[in-house]
Amino acid sequence: MQVSTKGRYALRLMVDLGSADKDAFTPLREISERQKISEKYLEQIIRPLAKAGYVRSARGIFGGYQLAKDSQAITVGEVLRAVEGELAPIPCSSRIGDNCENTTTCVTRDVWQSINDSVNEVVDNITLEELVSRSNNTRGACPSKLI
Repeated sequence: MQVSTKGRYALRLMVDLGSADKDAFTPLREISERQKISEKYLEQIIRPLAKAGYVRSARGIFGGYQLAKDSQAITVGEVLRAVEGELAPIPCSSRIGDNCENTTTCVTRDVWQSINDSVNEVVDNITLEELVSRSNNTRGACPSKLI
């Protein structure tokens, strides 16, 4: 399993929003400048995050985006799944499963399922708040090295 650029940038976007004033909305332009990510690409990334209920938007002069939930209530796994879909290394180890005809006889399925379980255990136990805290404790460090 390899997380795409979209997944990596989604985490950086969410950490940026988690570090922002909780009562204000942050324009994508500002996030784009801080994170050095194209504003057009951020527009594509923010849509599934909003659809999943992790961010909300406001229009107008003071518009932009903010977290829709407390950063302690959002996990890395939730963010990644919102933009990447399932994180399974192969379809038959996915949470939603697949229609593989060899599921009951496949000797390697347990390997894939163990990898899937391990990945999900890690990403589902790291909150956005933990990443925000790490980011705040390493001021001046490149955000992409944190994520």
